[in-house]
Amino acid sequence: MRSGFRIGTILGLQIYIDWSWILIFLLVVWNLGGLVFPQMAPGWSLATAWITAVVAALVFFASVLAHEMAHSLVARRFQIPVRRITLFLFGGVASIEQEPRSPRAEFLITIVGPITSVVLGIIFVILGGISARVGQAQMFAPLGGLRPESPITVLLFWLGQVNIAVGIFNLIPGFPLDGGRVLRSILWAITGSLPRSTRWASSVGQAVGWIMIIAGVVTFFAGRGFVTGIWLAFIGWFLASAARQSYEQLVVHHILEGAPVSALMRRDPPTADSRMTIWDVVHDRVMGTDDHAFPVVEGDRLVGIICLHDIRRVPRDEWQSTRVADVMTGGDALVTVQPGDDSADALDLLSGKDLNQLPVVQDGALVGLLRRRDIMRWLQLHAQQARPWG
Repeated sequence: MRSGFRIGTILGLQIYIDWSWILIFLLVVWNLGGLVFPQMAPGWSLATAWITAVVAALVFFASVLAHEMAHSLVARRFQIPVRRITLFLFGGVASIEQEPRSPRAEFLITIVGPITSVVLGIIFVILGGISARVGQAQMFAPLGGLRPESPITVLLFWLGQVNIAVGIFNLIPGFPLDGGRVLRSILWAITGSLPRSTRWASSVGQAVGWIMIIAGVVTFFAGRGFVTGIWLAFIGWFLASAARQSYEQLVVHHILEGAPVSALMRRDPPTADSRMTIWDVVHDRVMGTDDHAFPVVEGDRLVGIICLHDIRRVPRDEWQSTRVADVMTGGDALVTVQPGDDSADALDLLSGKDLNQLPVVQDGALVGLLRRRDIMRWLQLHAQQARPWG
């Protein structure tokens, strides 16, 4: 979820849209405006069908956002930081930066998402029933059976049923879907082991993913839906991959847990002086090492860092006249760690901030540099611990 752009902030949560979201948004609009709504209300004009489709897609993704915000707000109640929410091809994802500390926390953080979707769906259906002035028995009838003419009524009924469907789908016990996380919280409560429950939930998630892939392939070759078959197989592949990666991520954290940053960091990394020119940095530092970033120090005090992407922003004919202080990231904006910090937490920080290295500081003095490659080397050396649970 690194590509895309931010659209705003809600309740302190940064909201991002991944570029893949644009594709699914256009597909939803095309499906609604070109197929679903014309069949439901054949008397509509093309303009009415397409405008309603655009509004429906926007409100639907707002509902997905509400689903993810519910996860995020409950996570915050349990003192778990949440950095951002991203809408992407398969819906949305909240960047919850830590594993829950208890099965109860995991269950409550997870279950609130599907509940939010189902409650929204019921509200939309009720409002649609009021709009269509139908009886209570008709409210939950299939969309095609109502044949309402009002765009608002059609919109509300579609939003209601699709939100209920999203809530139910998310309860499929396929980790890392919400249902898989609910399953993990139950297994965790029974076994008392987060690693073991994650492995079991991940196995179930991979099995569910492969079942969806097979169902998609059968649907495709049976001629029962070209698009449906491909989409089902694609979702299954995504779920199986995500389940495997989620377990592998926990394994990585297990290997790093208890290892202080001081055990992995590079001591005495090459540094730069704020008064050096870019020319000096390139010829005396970049060309002589395999480093991509150089802490900027005054004595032993960290005052900033200069990276290759900072250098690339300076035209080559200005290298000799531009000083490090002019382009470096200042100390106030730096993300740092201390030698005694846990390496697993440092990895979360690297991933969460999309960084390649972290200066290691003690009492304001630079004592080392923790790079992604240092973490990878540690993981390679301890690879035998990669599957420690039964």
